[in-house]
Amino acid sequence: MVLSYPEIRNFAAEELATLVQTHFPNATRIAGIATAGIAHGILIAEKLGLPFCYVRPEAKKHGLKNQVEGEMNPGDKIVMVEDLISTGKSSIQAMDGVQHAGANVVGIVALFTYGFAHAKEQFSNAGVPVFTLTDLPMLTKVAMEEGYIRASELSAIQQFAENPSKWSEEFNKL
Repeated sequence: MVLSYPEIRNFAAEELATLVQTHFPNATRIAGIATAGIAHGILIAEKLGLPFCYVRPEAKKHGLKNQVEGEMNPGDKIVMVEDLISTGKSSIQAMDGVQHAGANVVGIVALFTYGFAHAKEQFSNAGVPVFTLTDLPMLTKVAMEEGYIRASELSAIQQFAENPSKWSEEFNKL
C-alpha cells in the first residue's frame, strides 16, 4: 500500500534511509528481502547511493538456484530491508543466505513490526540489530486516536500481540 502513494512512499524511503545512516553508517550494500522488501530496498539504496541486491528466504529450486540476486561481495556490510516483521523467520533465513555468501549482515530495517517476543529473541540470538519505522503499539495508539478501533477492542489486540498462535486458535473457535 505504501508504494502506491508517491508522498507516503518517498516519506518512508527517506525515513528508512535515515535509519540506515544513523545506525549503520558503515553499510556498503543494501539487500531487499524478497519480495516486499525489494522495492523499499531499492529506494533506500538509491537515496544513499549504495549498491543493491536482493535475497530470497531460500534458494530457488530451478535455474541457477540462487538465493542472492545481484552482486554481493565477500566482506560486504549489508543492511537488509523488510516491509513487515512478524515471526522474523524470512529475515533470519535471508540473513543466513547472505552470510553463507560471505557477506556480513550489520542490521535490518523495516517499515513495521508486530514486536513478537519470538522474533526479538531470534534477532538478539543472531546478534543483529533491527530498527523499524513503527510497530503495533504505535499503530494501535494512532488507530484509537483516529477512531478506527475502540478501547473495548484493545484487549483483543494486546492478547494477539502477546501470543498470536493462541489468539488465532481462540479466534477461529468463534
